[in-house]
Amino acid sequence: MAQAPQAGLSACPGLPPRSPMPRDATPDYLAEPTWRGRVAELDRQIAAHDMAQAQVVFLGDSLVQGWFPAIYQQFYGHRAAANLGVGGDFTQGLLARLQRGHWPASLKPRLAVLLVGTNNIQYGGQPADIALGIAEVVRFIRGRSPQTRILLIGLLPRGDNAAEPMRRNIAQVNALIARCADQQHVFYAEPGPLLLDGQGRLSRDIAFDGLHLSMVGYALLSAGIEPQIRQILAMP
Repeated sequence: MAQAPQAGLSACPGLPPRSPMPRDATPDYLAEPTWRGRVAELDRQIAAHDMAQAQVVFLGDSLVQGWFPAIYQQFYGHRAAANLGVGGDFTQGLLARLQRGHWPASLKPRLAVLLVGTNNIQYGGQPADIALGIAEVVRFIRGRSPQTRILLIGLLPRGDNAAEPMRRNIAQVNALIARCADQQHVFYAEPGPLLLDGQGRLSRDIAFDGLHLSMVGYALLSAGIEPQIRQILAMP
Protein backbone atom coordinates (compact mmCIF):
# COMPACT_ATOMS: atom_id res chain seq x y z
CA MET A 1 0.00 0.00 0.00
CA ALA A 2 1.31 3.45 -0.91
CA GLN A 3 2.73 5.55 1.88
CA ALA A 4 1.89 9.17 2.60
CA PRO A 5 3.56 11.54 0.15
CA GLN A 6 7.01 12.78 1.09
CA ALA A 7 5.82 16.30 1.93
CA GLY A 8 3.77 14.97 4.84
CA LEU A 9 6.47 12.94 6.54
CA SER A 10 7.56 15.81 8.79
CA ALA A 11 4.15 15.97 10.51
CA CYS A 12 3.77 14.53 14.03
CA PRO A 13 7.54 14.08 14.60
CA GLY A 14 6.84 12.81 18.11
CA LEU A 15 4.98 9.81 16.64
CA PRO A 16 7.33 8.55 13.92
CA PRO A 17 6.58 5.49 11.78
CA ARG A 18 7.79 2.16 13.14
CA SER A 19 8.92 -1.05 11.50
CA PRO A 20 6.82 -3.06 11.36
CA MET A 21 3.85 -0.75 11.57
CA PRO A 22 1.08 -1.87 13.95
CA ARG A 23 -2.33 -2.87 12.67
CA ASP A 24 -3.86 0.44 13.77
CA ALA A 25 -1.43 2.34 11.53
CA THR A 26 -1.58 0.04 8.49
CA PRO A 27 -4.27 0.81 5.86
CA ASP A 28 -6.95 -1.89 5.90
CA TYR A 29 -10.06 -1.88 3.71
CA LEU A 30 -12.41 -3.28 6.33
CA ALA A 31 -14.69 -6.23 5.61
CA GLU A 32 -17.67 -5.12 7.72
CA PRO A 33 -20.69 -4.78 5.36
CA THR A 34 -22.17 -1.65 6.96
CA TRP A 35 -18.78 0.08 6.77
CA ARG A 36 -18.41 -0.88 3.12
CA GLY A 37 -21.91 0.32 2.37
CA ARG A 38 -21.23 3.78 3.78
CA VAL A 39 -17.86 3.88 2.00
CA ALA A 40 -19.60 3.09 -1.30
CA GLU A 41 -22.17 5.81 -0.58
CA LEU A 42 -19.38 8.33 -0.05
CA ASP A 43 -17.65 7.09 -3.20
CA ARG A 44 -20.76 8.06 -5.16
CA GLN A 45 -21.13 11.41 -3.40
CA ILE A 46 -17.50 12.33 -3.98
CA ALA A 47 -17.75 11.39 -7.66
CA ALA A 48 -20.91 13.46 -8.08
CA HIS A 49 -19.71 16.65 -6.37
CA ASP A 50 -17.02 19.20 -7.04
CA MET A 51 -14.87 18.53 -3.99
CA ALA A 52 -12.75 21.58 -4.81
CA GLN A 53 -15.59 23.63 -3.31
CA ALA A 54 -15.23 22.08 0.15
CA GLN A 55 -13.60 24.43 2.65
CA VAL A 56 -13.96 22.28 5.78
CA VAL A 57 -13.86 18.47 5.79
CA PHE A 58 -14.83 16.23 8.71
CA LEU A 59 -13.17 12.81 8.89
CA GLY A 60 -13.82 10.00 11.33
CA ASP A 61 -16.22 7.34 12.52
CA SER A 62 -19.88 7.31 13.60
CA LEU A 63 -19.31 10.28 15.89
CA VAL A 64 -18.59 12.29 12.73
CA GLN A 65 -21.10 10.64 10.40
CA GLY A 66 -23.83 11.05 13.02
CA TRP A 67 -23.24 14.77 13.71
CA PHE A 68 -26.76 15.90 14.57
CA PRO A 69 -28.05 17.54 11.36
CA ALA A 70 -29.50 20.69 12.92
CA ILE A 71 -26.31 21.31 14.92
CA TYR A 72 -24.11 20.55 11.91
CA GLN A 73 -26.11 22.98 9.78
CA GLN A 74 -25.98 25.69 12.45
CA PHE A 75 -22.22 25.56 12.87
CA TYR A 76 -20.98 24.43 9.47
CA GLY A 77 -23.74 24.96 6.91
CA HIS A 78 -22.26 28.31 5.91
CA ARG A 79 -18.72 26.95 5.67
CA ALA A 80 -18.95 24.68 2.62
CA ALA A 81 -18.38 21.67 4.87
CA ALA A 82 -18.20 18.03 3.78
CA ASN A 83 -18.89 15.18 6.21
CA LEU A 84 -16.81 12.12 5.27
CA GLY A 85 -17.49 10.19 8.47
CA VAL A 86 -18.10 6.44 8.33
CA GLY A 87 -19.80 4.56 11.14
CA GLY A 88 -17.66 1.75 12.50
CA ASP A 89 -14.44 3.23 11.17
CA PHE A 90 -11.02 2.57 12.64
CA THR A 91 -7.77 4.45 12.06
CA GLN A 92 -6.68 1.75 9.62
CA GLY A 93 -9.99 1.89 7.76
CA LEU A 94 -9.78 5.66 7.42
CA LEU A 95 -6.24 5.37 6.08
CA ALA A 96 -7.38 2.82 3.49
CA ARG A 97 -10.33 4.81 2.23
CA LEU A 98 -8.36 8.05 2.05
CA GLN A 99 -5.83 6.28 -0.14
CA ARG A 100 -8.60 4.72 -2.24
CA GLY A 101 -10.38 7.90 -3.21
CA HIS A 102 -11.88 9.67 -0.20
CA TRP A 103 -9.28 12.41 -0.55
CA PRO A 104 -9.36 13.14 -4.28
CA ALA A 105 -6.76 15.36 -5.89
CA SER A 106 -9.28 18.20 -6.17
CA LEU A 107 -9.90 18.28 -2.41
CA LYS A 108 -7.90 21.17 -0.95
CA PRO A 109 -9.93 22.42 2.04
CA ARG A 110 -8.76 25.11 4.39
CA LEU A 111 -9.42 22.82 7.35
CA ALA A 112 -9.75 19.10 8.04
CA VAL A 113 -11.35 18.12 11.36
CA LEU A 114 -10.34 14.64 12.49
CA LEU A 115 -12.02 12.49 15.16
CA VAL A 116 -11.21 8.78 14.98
CA GLY A 117 -9.89 6.01 17.21
CA THR A 118 -12.63 5.15 19.70
CA ASN A 119 -13.42 1.89 17.90
CA ASN A 120 -9.74 0.95 18.06
CA ILE A 121 -9.96 1.47 21.83
CA GLN A 122 -13.08 -0.69 22.09
CA TYR A 123 -11.47 -3.58 20.22
CA GLY A 124 -8.29 -3.67 22.26
CA GLY A 125 -5.92 -1.41 20.38
CA GLN A 126 -2.93 -0.15 22.34
CA PRO A 127 -2.81 3.63 22.91
CA ALA A 128 0.61 4.07 21.27
CA ASP A 129 -0.54 2.13 18.19
CA ILE A 130 -3.80 4.05 17.90
CA ALA A 131 -1.98 7.37 18.26
CA LEU A 132 0.41 6.30 15.52
CA GLY A 133 -2.54 5.48 13.28
CA ILE A 134 -3.95 8.96 13.85
CA ALA A 135 -0.52 10.44 13.13
CA GLU A 136 -0.45 8.51 9.85
CA VAL A 137 -3.76 10.11 8.87
CA VAL A 138 -2.27 13.53 9.66
CA ARG A 139 0.79 12.73 7.56
CA PHE A 140 -1.39 11.60 4.67
CA ILE A 141 -3.41 14.81 4.69
CA ARG A 142 -0.32 17.00 5.04
CA GLY A 143 1.28 15.19 2.13
CA ARG A 144 -1.77 15.30 -0.11
CA SER A 145 -2.80 18.89 0.67
CA PRO A 146 -0.01 20.81 2.47
CA GLN A 147 -2.03 24.01 2.70
CA THR A 148 -4.84 22.29 4.61
CA ARG A 149 -4.75 22.85 8.35
CA ILE A 150 -5.81 20.00 10.60
CA LEU A 151 -7.76 20.12 13.85
CA LEU A 152 -7.29 16.92 15.83
CA ILE A 153 -10.13 16.29 18.25
CA GLY A 154 -9.12 14.22 21.25
CA LEU A 155 -11.06 11.01 21.71
CA LEU A 156 -14.28 11.63 23.60
CA PRO A 157 -15.05 10.00 26.97
CA ARG A 158 -16.89 6.69 27.02
CA GLY A 159 -18.92 4.97 29.71
CA ASP A 160 -21.07 6.33 32.50
CA ASN A 161 -18.37 7.36 34.95
CA ALA A 162 -14.67 7.96 35.52
CA ALA A 163 -14.13 4.31 36.53
CA GLU A 164 -14.81 3.14 32.97
CA PRO A 165 -11.62 1.19 32.02
CA MET A 166 -11.47 2.65 28.49
CA ARG A 167 -11.12 6.17 29.90
CA ARG A 168 -7.48 5.52 30.84
CA ASN A 169 -6.58 4.40 27.32
CA ILE A 170 -8.45 7.35 25.86
CA ALA A 171 -6.42 9.72 28.03
CA GLN A 172 -3.20 8.06 26.89
CA VAL A 173 -4.11 8.37 23.22
CA ASN A 174 -5.03 12.01 23.69
CA ALA A 175 -1.78 12.82 25.46
CA LEU A 176 0.14 11.31 22.55
CA ILE A 177 -1.74 12.92 19.68
CA ALA A 178 -1.68 16.31 21.39
CA ARG A 179 2.03 16.31 20.59
CA CYS A 180 1.19 16.57 16.89
CA ALA A 181 -0.04 20.13 17.36
CA ASP A 182 2.47 22.66 16.06
CA GLN A 183 0.00 25.59 16.07
CA GLN A 184 0.82 26.29 12.43
CA HIS A 185 -0.48 23.35 10.45
CA VAL A 186 -1.82 20.96 13.09
CA PHE A 187 -3.97 21.93 16.07
CA TYR A 188 -5.45 19.95 18.94
CA ALA A 189 -8.75 20.28 20.81
CA GLU A 190 -9.94 18.24 23.77
CA PRO A 191 -13.64 19.00 24.21
CA GLY A 192 -14.34 15.76 26.08
CA PRO A 193 -14.39 17.34 29.55
CA LEU A 194 -17.23 19.61 28.41
CA LEU A 195 -19.40 16.52 28.10
CA LEU A 196 -18.85 15.42 31.72
CA ASP A 197 -20.17 16.62 35.04
CA GLY A 198 -17.95 17.54 37.98
CA GLN A 199 -17.55 13.88 38.99
CA GLY A 200 -16.57 12.72 35.52
CA ARG A 201 -19.97 11.22 34.74
CA LEU A 202 -21.30 11.10 31.19
CA SER A 203 -25.04 11.69 31.26
CA ARG A 204 -27.32 9.71 28.98
CA ASP A 205 -28.82 13.08 28.05
CA ILE A 206 -25.48 13.87 26.39
CA ALA A 207 -24.39 10.42 25.17
CA PHE A 208 -27.46 8.20 24.95
CA ASP A 209 -25.51 4.93 25.03
CA GLY A 210 -22.38 6.05 26.82
CA LEU A 211 -20.63 6.92 23.54
CA HIS A 212 -22.81 8.29 20.75
CA LEU A 213 -23.96 11.85 21.27
CA SER A 214 -27.44 13.30 21.49
CA MET A 215 -28.36 16.68 20.05
CA VAL A 216 -27.26 18.21 23.36
CA GLY A 217 -23.95 16.37 23.16
CA TYR A 218 -23.29 17.60 19.63
CA ALA A 219 -24.20 21.14 20.66
CA LEU A 220 -21.60 20.96 23.45
CA LEU A 221 -19.00 19.41 21.14
CA SER A 222 -19.57 21.94 18.36
CA ALA A 223 -19.48 24.90 20.74
CA GLY A 224 -16.35 23.50 22.35
CA ILE A 225 -14.33 23.37 19.14
CA GLU A 226 -15.83 26.50 17.57
CA PRO A 227 -13.24 28.98 18.93
CA GLN A 228 -10.39 26.99 17.40
CA ILE A 229 -12.20 26.53 14.11
CA ARG A 230 -12.76 30.28 13.89
CA GLN A 231 -9.14 30.95 14.78
CA ILE A 232 -7.82 28.52 12.18
CA LEU A 233 -10.12 29.75 9.40
CA ALA A 234 -9.06 33.33 10.14
CA MET A 235 -5.39 32.50 9.59
CA PRO A 236 -3.88 33.66 6.29
